[in-house]
Amino acid sequence: MTDTTEINLLGKSYRVACAAEEREALVAAVALLDDKLRNIGEKTRSKGERLAVMTALNLAHELLARQAAIPAPADALANEPVRRRIASVEAKLDAALAEHEQLF
Repeated sequence: MTDTTEINLLGKSYRVACAAEEREALVAAVALLDDKLRNIGEKTRSKGERLAVMTALNLAHELLARQAAIPAPADALANEPVRRRIASVEAKLDAALAEHEQLF
Protein backbone atom coordinates (compact mmCIF):
# COMPACT_ATOMS: atom_id res chain seq x y z
CA MET A 1 0.00 0.00 0.00
CA THR A 2 1.27 3.46 -0.89
CA ASP A 3 0.85 6.28 1.58
CA THR A 4 1.73 9.92 1.27
CA THR A 5 4.61 11.29 3.26
CA GLU A 6 5.43 14.91 3.94
CA ILE A 7 9.01 15.91 3.18
CA ASN A 8 10.85 19.23 3.48
CA LEU A 9 13.38 20.61 1.02
CA LEU A 10 14.90 24.00 1.70
CA GLY A 11 12.16 24.64 4.24
CA LYS A 12 9.34 23.97 1.78
CA SER A 13 6.95 21.07 2.40
CA TYR A 14 5.98 18.54 -0.24
CA ARG A 15 3.70 15.51 -0.06
CA VAL A 16 4.96 12.49 -1.95
CA ALA A 17 3.66 8.98 -2.47
CA CYS A 18 5.79 6.45 -0.67
CA ALA A 19 5.28 2.83 0.36
CA ALA A 20 5.84 2.26 4.08
CA GLU A 21 8.76 -0.09 3.41
CA GLU A 22 10.48 2.62 1.32
CA ARG A 23 10.05 5.45 3.83
CA GLU A 24 13.53 5.07 5.37
CA ALA A 25 15.15 5.28 1.92
CA LEU A 26 13.01 8.33 1.09
CA VAL A 27 14.08 10.08 4.28
CA ALA A 28 17.74 9.40 3.44
CA ALA A 29 17.25 10.68 -0.13
CA VAL A 30 15.53 13.83 1.14
CA ALA A 31 18.39 14.49 3.58
CA LEU A 32 20.97 14.04 0.81
CA LEU A 33 19.06 16.26 -1.62
CA ASP A 34 18.39 18.98 0.94
CA ASP A 35 22.08 19.05 1.86
CA LYS A 36 23.12 19.24 -1.81
CA LEU A 37 20.59 22.00 -2.52
CA ARG A 38 21.86 24.03 0.43
CA ASN A 39 25.54 23.55 -0.41
CA ILE A 40 25.17 24.34 -4.10
CA GLY A 41 22.84 27.24 -3.34
CA GLU A 42 25.45 28.76 -1.01
CA LYS A 43 28.30 28.25 -3.49
CA THR A 44 26.50 29.48 -6.59
CA ARG A 45 23.96 31.83 -5.05
CA SER A 46 21.40 30.08 -7.24
CA LYS A 47 17.71 29.75 -6.39
CA GLY A 48 14.61 28.12 -7.76
CA GLU A 49 14.77 26.24 -11.04
CA ARG A 50 18.43 27.06 -11.66
CA LEU A 51 19.38 25.63 -8.26
CA ALA A 52 17.35 22.48 -8.95
CA VAL A 53 19.04 22.00 -12.33
CA MET A 54 22.53 22.62 -10.95
CA THR A 55 21.89 20.16 -8.12
CA ALA A 56 20.49 17.54 -10.48
CA LEU A 57 23.55 17.88 -12.73
CA ASN A 58 25.86 17.58 -9.74
CA LEU A 59 24.11 14.44 -8.48
CA ALA A 60 24.06 12.90 -11.97
CA HIS A 61 27.80 13.58 -12.32
CA GLU A 62 28.50 11.92 -8.95
CA LEU A 63 26.37 8.91 -9.91
CA LEU A 64 28.15 8.45 -13.24
CA ALA A 65 31.56 8.81 -11.59
CA ARG A 66 30.67 6.11 -9.06
CA GLN A 67 29.34 3.81 -11.78
CA ALA A 68 32.56 4.26 -13.75
CA ALA A 69 34.57 3.33 -10.66
CA ILE A 70 32.85 -0.06 -10.40
CA PRO A 71 35.31 -2.68 -11.66
CA ALA A 72 34.56 -4.56 -14.85
CA PRO A 73 33.34 -8.14 -14.53
CA ALA A 74 36.16 -10.65 -14.08
CA ASP A 75 35.35 -12.37 -17.40
CA ALA A 76 36.26 -9.16 -19.27
CA LEU A 77 39.87 -9.72 -18.20
CA ALA A 78 39.80 -13.17 -19.81
CA ASN A 79 39.65 -11.48 -23.21
CA GLU A 80 43.12 -11.79 -24.85
CA PRO A 81 43.20 -8.29 -26.44
CA VAL A 82 42.26 -6.78 -23.09
CA ARG A 83 45.06 -8.69 -21.33
CA ARG A 84 47.57 -7.57 -23.99
CA ARG A 85 46.48 -3.94 -23.61
CA ILE A 86 46.78 -4.15 -19.82
CA ALA A 87 50.27 -5.66 -20.18
CA SER A 88 51.24 -2.85 -22.56
CA VAL A 89 50.01 -0.16 -20.17
CA GLU A 90 51.81 -1.86 -17.26
CA ALA A 91 55.06 -1.92 -19.26
CA LYS A 92 54.72 1.80 -20.03
CA LEU A 93 54.03 2.58 -16.38
CA ASP A 94 57.04 0.52 -15.28
CA ALA A 95 59.27 2.35 -17.78
CA ALA A 96 57.98 5.75 -16.67
CA LEU A 97 58.50 4.88 -13.00
CA ALA A 98 62.02 3.63 -13.68
CA GLU A 99 62.84 6.84 -15.54
CA HIS A 100 61.38 8.92 -12.71
CA GLU A 101 63.46 7.05 -10.12
CA GLN A 102 66.64 7.74 -12.13
CA LEU A 103 65.94 11.47 -11.94
CA PHE A 104 66.05 11.39 -8.13
